[in-house]
Amino acid sequence: MTRFLLAALLLALAAAHADAGKYNKKLNIGDAAPTWDKLDATDGKKYSFADFKDKDVLVVVFTCNSCAVAEGYEGRLIAFAAECNKAGSKVGFVAINVNTNKDDALPAMKERAAKKKFGFTYLYDPSQKIGRAYGANFTPECFVLNKDRKVVYMGAFDDKSDGNPKAKYVEEAVKTALAGKAAPTPETPAAAGCRIKYKGEDDD
Repeated sequence: MTRFLLAALLLALAAAHADAGKYNKKLNIGDAAPTWDKLDATDGKKYSFADFKDKDVLVVVFTCNSCAVAEGYEGRLIAFAAECNKAGSKVGFVAINVNTNKDDALPAMKERAAKKKFGFTYLYDPSQKIGRAYGANFTPECFVLNKDRKVVYMGAFDDKSDGNPKAKYVEEAVKTALAGKAAPTPETPAAAGCRIKYKGEDDD
């Protein structure tokens, strides 16, 4: 009987974790963040997850060139990344594009990064493995990782895709992560952006 109860408990826990987050069906808050290795960036270099190990908090944003909502967030992301890049900052910021159409390929990313003067690392993963690993489905979709590289927040950058936000989810999560505390709002739906088009999946 004891073995039966233990097995049932383990199955229940596994099932609960399989559902992952409320909105993200791949990851849950507290999960170890998926890593990546040597992805091409718009600055001509390659970056791995480990390259940001000196930061106490890392913000990962899945975005692209071709989504109007992602474009609308660019100004806010540029401003936020500028704060992260200040001398002495313990916050890292990286954007990743996994879409594979021509407008989102690396050459187009380089053009956009130069035109918009992106002050952040903008990576390209045509294999789409890292997007799938994070369970990212929309652009932009954000993840905040703490010093132990556990997920402490995932979802929208803020609560207003059209500007003038009242709740700045990522900023709040970063502040609390730096203080070693839980995010006040750990998960939200992603901004009402464009769905990431994964290879082998039918359009919704």
